[in-house]
Amino acid sequence: MTRAAAGLKGRAAWALVVTAALVLSGCVGSSRTQPPRKVGRAPAASQAQPTYTADVGDPVLSGSVQSAPLDGAMPSTGGKTLGNGPVKVALILPLSGAGQGAMAGQSMRNAAEMALEEFQNTDITLLVKDDRGTPEGAQDAASQAVAEGAQLIIGPLFSGSVQAAGQVARQSGKPLIAFSTDAGVATPGIYLLSFLVQAEVDRIVSYAASQGRRSMVALIPDTTYGRVAEARLQQVAARQVIRLVAVERYPAGQPMGAVQRLARVIGGPAPQADALFLPDGGDGLPSVAQALQTIGFNGERVKAMGTGLWNEPRVFALPALQGGWFAAPDNRGFEDFAGRYRDRFNAEPIRLATLSYDAVTLAAALARMQGAQGYADGVLTNPAGFAGADGVFRFNPDGTNDRALTVQEVRGGAAVAISGAPRTLVAGN
Repeated sequence: MTRAAAGLKGRAAWALVVTAALVLSGCVGSSRTQPPRKVGRAPAASQAQPTYTADVGDPVLSGSVQSAPLDGAMPSTGGKTLGNGPVKVALILPLSGAGQGAMAGQSMRNAAEMALEEFQNTDITLLVKDDRGTPEGAQDAASQAVAEGAQLIIGPLFSGSVQAAGQVARQSGKPLIAFSTDAGVATPGIYLLSFLVQAEVDRIVSYAASQGRRSMVALIPDTTYGRVAEARLQQVAARQVIRLVAVERYPAGQPMGAVQRLARVIGGPAPQADALFLPDGGDGLPSVAQALQTIGFNGERVKAMGTGLWNEPRVFALPALQGGWFAAPDNRGFEDFAGRYRDRFNAEPIRLATLSYDAVTLAAALARMQGAQGYADGVLTNPAGFAGADGVFRFNPDGTNDRALTVQEVRGGAAVAISGAPRTLVAGN
């Protein structure tokens, strides 16, 4: 294993490490059950953490998300550079524009600066570009970056912007590492370093099968995210020989009708399924949980299961979902990162800030080892993968990613890890 950590500060546990092409043990979704470990509890109201929910494609920020800009202001930083290494890398983010995208962009920009500071003596110069939160802005930013000699493009955040910047990247033969959750914008050379619902569905359903769950009902919000989760569920359930007893869809925020139609299947003393898949988040699950209580749903008979959207205090507090399982990155990496971010910027990072941190650290590590040649497709798609703040990940040749995820259980207002994330990915898995 080759460690690209020689120039990092003393936080090597969460610094990105390049793992060479060795045969490694463990794979996504295959870790054995470990003793329970409490990893999250609903904070007091005065200490509410920023939360992040994402429909597939364009992210939607929720909660109190505050990111302290440098020098007490939040100007557009298009054209600014960070670092002074010989290898140029572009960072494209929505640093200005309408809505909360600019706030997200600033938090991710801060994380990028923190990555360079912690790497020390980096071999890259980061060309920071503002895409204004639009595809047109992303195309302009990517064109400017290529003209200025960027060998790798990091970002953008939104799916339409990724498509626009990706066209420029492909035409110039430069790889792009983006943050959209829309797997449809991934393609060879356009890699997504985001939390993809597909990986979370794979992990939670595989874990359920390992625990003897063989019949499942799906209650799906009629959203883009829900439809993608449902499609992946159909695939992985077939692979795991799990019978889908029923699939019901409901308008976002209006689950009662769908739940009532499932009353005989998942309610009462003799349910017909032993698992219930709920790919919804903190905005939608309270009404789902309330509807489940009206049909006599018992989480000890039917195991409720979800994706990373469950990973927030509003979900942990719902009585109907106590004992439920969900797949998500290990929280400890983000908590460590967030503490350092608060010390540096006196503000809370958004949940996605670790993605920017990991992308920039990876760019610096690869440049340290191989210069601009480190961004070749064969290096970026190394099956052994890389270790980042949110655990082990790898880029697939089609542009999607695999991640090592935990399985967590909702228990007493907290999330408790019941199956830890693998430390490595097996080549070829």
